[in-house]
Amino acid sequence: MPDIREAKILIVATDGFEESELTVPQTKLKEAGAKVTVASPQSRQSKDAIRGWDKTDWGKNVPVDLDIESVNPADYDALVLPGGQINPDKLRLEPKALEVVRAFLTSGKVVAAICHGPWLLIEAGAVRGRSLTSFASIKTDVINAGGNWQDKEVVTDSGIITSRNPGDLDAFCAKIIEEVKEGRHEPRQLAA
Repeated sequence: MPDIREAKILIVATDGFEESELTVPQTKLKEAGAKVTVASPQSRQSKDAIRGWDKTDWGKNVPVDLDIESVNPADYDALVLPGGQINPDKLRLEPKALEVVRAFLTSGKVVAAICHGPWLLIEAGAVRGRSLTSFASIKTDVINAGGNWQDKEVVTDSGIITSRNPGDLDAFCAKIIEEVKEGRHEPRQLAA
């Protein structure tokens, strides 16, 4: 994918996403020219919107474009997984969410996860032998899953992009754009 203006980006989230970790990439990727779609499990949302978490309390609602059950990963060039404690913890219990994450990973497409978002990478079996970062409180989870945890604002390993927290969003978004322009990577093997 040589041009971000031709890219289709999927953001998968549910209630409890860290507000800035969804809205900042959504805005920056749209400003770069990408088409951005937000998908969520319909059974977990109300009124076609999901509710963010803004640091210490509930934040704004973000409209949902698509029920995750209707997602076809082949239609997208990259996947973004916002963090927050609540959002990825709920999503890793959703079979369709994990199916989507695994499809992006095994296809070699760009996958970007921030904060607690790497919990979904762990659940999908994508961490063993890879370098990544996350929110500090799940460092041990990453290490126990076989990952090489690094304390950096953004870490990329074969098109899997990870960042630690909202303070890393500028680097996170820039790396997503760079990796999308670079194109697909080799298909990734997932742990059983």
